[in-house]
Amino acid sequence: MSSNRPLRVAVVGAGPAGIYASDILSKTDLDVSIDLFERLPAPFGLVRYGVAPDHPRIKMIIDALHKVLGRGDIRLIANVDYGVDLKLDDLRQFYDAVIFSTGSIRDAALPIPGIDLPRSYGAADFVSWYDGHPDVPRTWPLDQQKVAVLGAGNVALDVARVLSKHADDLLPTEIPANVYEVLKASPVTDVHVFARRGPAQAKFSPLELRELGHVPDVDVIVYPEDFEFDDGSMAAISSSNQTKQVVKTLTDWTLKDPASFTASRRLHLHFLHAPVEVLGDEESGVTGLRTERTRLNGDGTVSGTGEFHDWELGAVYRAVGYFGSPLPEIPFDELKGVVPNREGRVIDIDGEHIPGVYTTGWIKRGPVGLIGHTKSDASETIRHLVEDATGTPGEDGVPTTPLNDAVHRDPQAILDFLAERGVDAIDWTGWLRLDGHERALGEPHGRKRIKVVPRDQQVEISLGRAAQQD
Repeated sequence: MSSNRPLRVAVVGAGPAGIYASDILSKTDLDVSIDLFERLPAPFGLVRYGVAPDHPRIKMIIDALHKVLGRGDIRLIANVDYGVDLKLDDLRQFYDAVIFSTGSIRDAALPIPGIDLPRSYGAADFVSWYDGHPDVPRTWPLDQQKVAVLGAGNVALDVARVLSKHADDLLPTEIPANVYEVLKASPVTDVHVFARRGPAQAKFSPLELRELGHVPDVDVIVYPEDFEFDDGSMAAISSSNQTKQVVKTLTDWTLKDPASFTASRRLHLHFLHAPVEVLGDEESGVTGLRTERTRLNGDGTVSGTGEFHDWELGAVYRAVGYFGSPLPEIPFDELKGVVPNREGRVIDIDGEHIPGVYTTGWIKRGPVGLIGHTKSDASETIRHLVEDATGTPGEDGVPTTPLNDAVHRDPQAILDFLAERGVDAIDWTGWLRLDGHERALGEPHGRKRIKVVPRDQQVEISLGRAAQQD
C-alpha cells in the first residue's frame, strides 16, 4: 500500500452492519477513506425496512447511526445497486478493499407440502410491505379472518402483532398511508402463532413479548396443554434471565380466566405444534394448516408424536428465518445463505482469502442475533482488514499481505464513473432532503415522519428535482 494517500475502502450495504464497520474502521490508526454504498435511495437497512413501525425504541438505533454518518468522514453513495450498476471488478478500480454487508432479506425455506399455495406468504415480504420498502407492491391481500404465523422469534411476533392490531393504533407511527388503508380494511379476527418447540425454547425477547399483552382490543391466549418443560428447558430457564422472563410472561397468560377474553381480536400462541402441511389447492388457495403435536426429548429438541390437528385458516405467514442472497463475482454458500469467510475474510472454493474482499453482518454469519451483535462482528472483520492493510500477521497466524493500490486515487473518480453509467447516486445531503420531507409530512399529524414509499419519488426528492409530494 502506498503511504502517500489514504487507504480507500468501499462498504457495500448501508444497514447497521455496514455503518458499524465503517465507524470502527474510521477510528483505527489507518489513514483511510471510506465510501458506503447502498442499493436503496435511503440508508439504515434493517432498522428502516425490517423493524415493525410500532417499535420506536428499536428504531431509535437510527438516531445513533444517523450521527455516525452525519460526522462527514464516511461518504454515503446511495441508490447504487451492486451487481447492476457496478461489480467487484469495477470497485477494484477505485478501492483497495471492499466489505460486503448486504444482510439477509429473503425468507428461509420451509419445505412442507402446500407452502407455495396462494395466500401462503413469507414474513420478509410482509415486513417489507408494512415498512414501506420501495421494491415491493404497495398493496397486500388482507382478506381473511383467521391466519397463521409459523415461527417462534421476534419476527413472528411482529407479524402477528401487526396482523392483529387495529390500524388506528398504528397511526402515531411512521406507517405509510397505503399500509394503513389496507390494515384498516382487514377482516382478521384470529391470528394463530405456531411454535414446534416448547415455551422455554421460544426466541422471543422479553420486552417484545410483554408488549404483546398491551395491544388494545386484542386478547393474547396461551394454552396450558401446550406447556411442557424437559431437563433442557429447565437448564435454559436457570441459565438465562431472558428465557426466565419469557417463560414467566407466557405462564402468567395461561392463568387468565377465559371469561375475560372479550376483545374483538385474538392472538393465539401455540407451542409443541410443528407445521407439517399447508392445506388447500391452487384454485382455492390456503384453507387450513395441519400440525403435528411434538414432545420434548430432554435436551430441548422435539420429536413428533403422530398426533395431528387440522386448523381452519385462510392464510399462512412463515417466519422461520431470513436467508442471504448471492452477490455477483463473490463466492456464496447456497446451504447457509452466507458469503464463505474466515472471520470476515472472504474465501474462495479452496479456502484461500480473496485479497481485499471482506464481509460482515448477516451475510457473513447468517441471520442470528440482535442488531447490536453486529458491532462485535464488524470489529472482527475490521481487525483482519487492518492486519492485511499493514502487513501485520494476525493472532491466528494467517499470513497476510499488503493490499494492492487502487487504480484511481481521486475520490471523485467513482462518482464520475457512476454518472457515466446514468446512475443517480444520492449522497448524505440527498438523504437529509428526504428525511426532512418525511418529517414534514408527519408533523401536522403529530408523527415523527410519514415514509415516502415509491422509489422514484424518493430519488426525485433526494436529488432536489421534484416538488415535495407524498
